[in-house]
Amino acid sequence: MRIYIDEDLAAAVLIRLLQKAGHDVESPLTAGMLGRSDPAQLTFAIHENRVCLTANYDDYEELHFLLRESKGHHPGILVVRQDNDPARDLSPKGITAAIRKLEAASVPVADEYIVLNHWR
Repeated sequence: MRIYIDEDLAAAVLIRLLQKAGHDVESPLTAGMLGRSDPAQLTFAIHENRVCLTANYDDYEELHFLLRESKGHHPGILVVRQDNDPARDLSPKGITAAIRKLEAASVPVADEYIVLNHWR
């Protein structure tokens, strides 16, 4: 999967785990997008045909709804909920495993907003 990882999740350990799992990962640092707004980040992901991976669930949900209502498209938005609850939160390994399960189930991600915590 081609992934654009939002700044809020762009830790080196997660990037390495995703790359080791065979994903093509780009981050705001490597893309020259550090500090840019969420709409700019998603626009970059769309332009590069990359699924956007973020923990910023509220803002990206609104962007997803905006695109859907305007008949726009995106490669997919994968969201990690971080509620400071160890029973529900995902570690970098958990995020990688959830993406693997999502792919194994052949769930289409294009134009979808998917909460990865449901795939733990």
